[in-house]
Amino acid sequence: MSEPLSYGSYLRVKDLISLQQPLSQPEHHDEMLFIIIHQVYELWFKQVLHELEAAIAAMDRDDLLKVSKYFRRIATIQRLLEQQIDVLETMSPQEFNQFRDNLNPASGFQSIQFREVEFLAGVRRTETLQYLQFDDEQRARLERRLNEPSLYDHVKALLARRGFAVATPEELVESMRTIYTHESEHYALHLLLEDLIEFDERFLLWRGRHVRMVERMIGRRTGTGGSSGAEYLAKTLSYRFFPELWEVRSHLGQGSYA
Repeated sequence: MSEPLSYGSYLRVKDLISLQQPLSQPEHHDEMLFIIIHQVYELWFKQVLHELEAAIAAMDRDDLLKVSKYFRRIATIQRLLEQQIDVLETMSPQEFNQFRDNLNPASGFQSIQFREVEFLAGVRRTETLQYLQFDDEQRARLERRLNEPSLYDHVKALLARRGFAVATPEELVESMRTIYTHESEHYALHLLLEDLIEFDERFLLWRGRHVRMVERMIGRRTGTGGSSGAEYLAKTLSYRFFPELWEVRSHLGQGSYA
């Protein structure tokens, strides 16, 4: 007979805590922290993808209350993603540099799941694929994300079903302006737009905090994966999942968008 289910067997704790394998010789104390932080990031990316897929499914069936629930959870996870940097920054640059060379040529830039989040949300920078190392299953996942409608596509489809024009950026901005201006008439859509802007903003906040952390650790040195390090990361601060949702802020309290 198989053993009864336990906390450890259900969570596979024995397997989980065996996955941290520092490479430094002799083992540097802080390499364990570095590995755990990034493994936890990958687990949270998995959960964010899980919630985004659920939010899209709920949006497609016009269940905006469920969409709000999923985005509330995503926003909470995003706060944790940022707060994890506080833990990482308990390590000094000198301590990091004592094991950093062992990481080459690996880099967080190569995170497959983070690219999935970007692709699903609508930022589809296919030029990043040339730097990734992936197996057939990972390649298939990325290709699926590239070929399927993005989160923003599903948002536009929802707005179109509600009678709003979305064919051009100008129409989309004007439709969003109408939702904000007549909030009481379109309150569920108003809340959706606010959930989306928070999702976008919190990724920007995390990106910005990541840039500062990298500068704090390695200054302007090249990243372990061959990128320009903090300089490359700073460029990602211009990315927006929902550009028209940011643009509409400039037109609230005015006449129609032109």
